Amino acid sequence: MEATPTIRYEQRGATAWITLDRPDAMNALSGPMCTELLEAIGRIERDPGIRVIVLTGAGRAFCAGADLKGVFEDAGGSPGPIDPMTDFLDQVGAMMERLRMCPKPTIAALNGLTLAGGLELAMACDLIIAADSARIGDAHANFGVFPGAGGAAILPRRIGATAAKYLLFTGDTLPAKELVPLGLVNRVVPDADLGSEVEKLAARIASKSPLVIRRMKQTVADGLEQPQASALRLERVVLDAHRHSHDIREGLAAFVGKRTPDFKGY
Repeated sequence: MEATPTIRYEQRGATAWITLDRPDAMNALSGPMCTELLEAIGRIERDPGIRVIVLTGAGRAFCAGADLKGVFEDAGGSPGPIDPMTDFLDQVGAMMERLRMCPKPTIAALNGLTLAGGLELAMACDLIIAADSARIGDAHANFGVFPGAGGAAILPRRIGATAAKYLLFTGDTLPAKELVPLGLVNRVVPDADLGSEVEKLAARIASKSPLVIRRMKQTVADGLEQPQASALRLERVVLDAHRHSHDIREGLAAFVGKRTPDFKGY
């Protein structure tokens, strides 16, 4: 087990910044890193002072995927169905599911290479902002590895089956800007501006009602799995509950009074 922390945590205003901090290993996902990420997400969920989460990487990569070398060694050098490998994949899956289900909005700030498990980690976030130099790919096929955290299941839902199969089958890495038209990446910004641009975006989101953002996030997730008519009915049900909240009353009062609203999250 790694003796030093594998992530760095910092709170900037209402935004929590989590930095993957294994730059020598290109921030590859390890067991300890998954444990630390789970703990950080749980702490953030319980902290009402944090309204947005940003996930980024140290060095020249966001995340180059799973630490295959470490897992392979733990499995005794065998590629078979060995328990350490299964346990690790369960850890990764649980961490990413917790990130996907986090009620607070999440932003992946891709500072560099984003491959395989790194791409799956980015897709577990709500928004993806990338540096101009960032390159993105699946890469599992390059090593005869099958995706285990969304590469084959979630990527086609994000960019369509044809584009997803190209990334899956070839193992190619593409410039982040080529994935903006496909909807995988929201924006590409100059490398030097990544931190400041993401910070501004996070602050804008944090200024909104945390209650309405949480309900929007949940309704989008639930509605995607339903026919449009059912999703519209769900939206109305959520609205009927939301119209009794403090935040909608405060927002409307602020609109009428031409002032900045003071949202409380309830």
